[in-house]
Amino acid sequence: MSTACTVLKSVICLIGAGVGVWGVVNLLEGYGNDNPGAKSQGMKQLMSGLGLILLAIVLVPVLETMMTGAI
Repeated sequence: MSTACTVLKSVICLIGAGVGVWGVVNLLEGYGNDNPGAKSQGMKQLMSGLGLILLAIVLVPVLETMMTGAI
């Protein structure tokens, strides 16, 4: 059970990091071209990436505890 939760945590963190990096690229592109739409999209992507990483760090251990208690 622990291995599955570690893999799940790693996958969610990697997806969150990818979305966050993509958001930073869009944010910098928006500042470079003075494009408010790209800045907004970049900020949303950055925040959602950070949210995914936080979700993996906080909720996956809780999920592991719940699954262990159910067995």
